[in-house]
Amino acid sequence: MDTAIEEKYTVQPILWLRRWADNLLSFRLRRPDAYRFEPGQFARLGLPLGEHGGQVWRAYSMCSAVTDEYLEFYSIVVPDGQFSSRLARLQVGAEVMLDKKAMGFFLADRLPAGKDLWLLATGTGLAPYLSILQDPAQWRRFEHIVLAHCVRRAEELSYQDFIASLCEHPLWEEHGHKLQYLPIVTRDAPEGVLDERIPALLANGRLERAAGLSMSPEDSRFMICGNPAMVEDTHRQLMKMGYRMSRQSAPGHLVLENGW
Repeated sequence: MDTAIEEKYTVQPILWLRRWADNLLSFRLRRPDAYRFEPGQFARLGLPLGEHGGQVWRAYSMCSAVTDEYLEFYSIVVPDGQFSSRLARLQVGAEVMLDKKAMGFFLADRLPAGKDLWLLATGTGLAPYLSILQDPAQWRRFEHIVLAHCVRRAEELSYQDFIASLCEHPLWEEHGHKLQYLPIVTRDAPEGVLDERIPALLANGRLERAAGLSMSPEDSRFMICGNPAMVEDTHRQLMKMGYRMSRQSAPGHLVLENGW
């Protein structure tokens, strides 16, 4: 193997696997001592293509806290997906290539001060929020944090117990009351659960009412992560409501990340 290529990544074993549904799994890799990241960033993971050689790489947001000794990831399994179909066949002990450098700018710190932080996700777009919600600074920074997770079927609402446990974490227990979790199911939603796509819930005001909070450019800050259609449609809807992207030269109200 070319030494210059080899030095760009390490090879790490899978420490733990959980299959939430036929198309969803979480897994943990051993974390190299020198690996650093910020909550909301992603890693590049690689797998060999097989006997013909070559590699396939994909970006995965970290679910884990920056202090954890492992790196946790949340993945959808696409039956014919070049990466995820191979990943789904692996077991604990199998090895995955890990790029040495974390990447991305999907960071809550890019947002200026505000009262309410809205974390909007579809599917595995939930992943970076699990890391962000293990950052004590964000619990202290905002008065309210709303995590809205939209899926097609109720069985895809992963990590519910973990999310509930966050409110009692000893590092920010005094702020635990600030978090609201709003599950959204668009097909055969259980009674009392929101049942429309996030852009529609923003447009008709149901998301505000469910959280018991009023949105305003003065108070509200948004993070958007999920499939490209959701990210684009949610961004457009928020622009109609008077919000704008946050940029280094011009702080705004929202940051976004495509989960695909």
